[in-house]
Amino acid sequence: MARFTLWVVFALALTAPFVSAQKLRDRSKLFSDPVNDPYTRGGDPALTAAAGYVAFGTVFEFGAEGWDTTRVAKELDAPIIWLETAHLQLGLQLPEIKVDPDDRDKIRAELNELQTILPDVDPKTRVLDPWLRAHLTARRLEAHYARFRDFLGVKDANFPDGTKVWDTTGKYMGQGPYLGQKSKFEVLVLPTLSQYASYMVANYGLTTKKPQRWNIIARETLQYVVNLQEGKLKYDAALHANLVFNQTINYVDGYKHYSYDPPVWIREGLAHWFERETDPRFNTFDASEGSTADMFNKVDWEPEVVKMILKDEAPTMAQLVNLRSYGEMNKEHHLATWSMVDFLMRAHPTFLPLYLDRLKGLTNAEGRDDGTTMTDVQRDVFRELLDSTYGQLDGAWREFVAGNYRTK
Repeated sequence: MARFTLWVVFALALTAPFVSAQKLRDRSKLFSDPVNDPYTRGGDPALTAAAGYVAFGTVFEFGAEGWDTTRVAKELDAPIIWLETAHLQLGLQLPEIKVDPDDRDKIRAELNELQTILPDVDPKTRVLDPWLRAHLTARRLEAHYARFRDFLGVKDANFPDGTKVWDTTGKYMGQGPYLGQKSKFEVLVLPTLSQYASYMVANYGLTTKKPQRWNIIARETLQYVVNLQEGKLKYDAALHANLVFNQTINYVDGYKHYSYDPPVWIREGLAHWFERETDPRFNTFDASEGSTADMFNKVDWEPEVVKMILKDEAPTMAQLVNLRSYGEMNKEHHLATWSMVDFLMRAHPTFLPLYLDRLKGLTNAEGRDDGTTMTDVQRDVFRELLDSTYGQLDGAWREFVAGNYRTK
């Protein structure tokens, strides 16, 4: 199924153009050519392997059927840095930025770690050039992939290699090695709305201005495309948080293969939870095609949840599990999905991985993917694993909030 979802980040801010004061190692090559990367010393095989790159600036399939990295770069006439890691294929065109004082300690820690692999990295730098940002982004995304895989309690070896038809007599784990998808997850970050719009029209025939998550059926991969003129994404920390949000949903969808839509509440709730774990200052809100996301500009969500419950405005769990689209979600739904996930993560840490294990990879009598029984399965999982009805879960959640959340 071809599918896309809109999301919106609160507030608008313009990003700087793609520019760098970094000197080129080879002026006859594009800035984005691996020969001009100072940190891998021009793409030294030993350094690129140590950094975890499977491919570094080489051509690989990317985007819609028939597209690859060369075609994308030519279509956009853009110096995109192409990186392939163990689980991701990335196209990154990130402008040079100064290190934000509020993020100095975080960046310093990340660069100290990166320097152990790429010795020419300066952890004390006050400027993140495009190549350094690309390396940081690749490491952050691989780290989040590992974090989510650990959350699920699975390993790469648990998934089929994608070369043969799955044996329907065993436990179904999808169609391929990337959480169940056959191809690696893809991320494309572009600096301007105009480039983003050109890419979406050329690849998918879409004229949307909002960032997209897209299911590329032909190659069985999920792609996320975003531009830095959306929301606050000119800030490095905001981009990091946003990528975590959207990749979380792609990982939930792709887990055991994206054959049907998982429940809206768990996709959005987990995405909020992992994004806020990354940085609570920046929050992303999904919307469906043709709708506007119900956004709010709050950093601390705990007092908002307390107030919502005291005003008797909190959605019930029965209402959350019956959400059919992101367009149905209002402020209270966003708060409730995040808080319900937070409650389950903290009070019942083994539940959500088992919940997703049961809801993803449902098959019918012929062994084919089939999510038509999801409503019943979802209710049964809560009863079997938590000995709880939806109404009882509401009460337990409210008690948890009362005993653990700040009021101010």
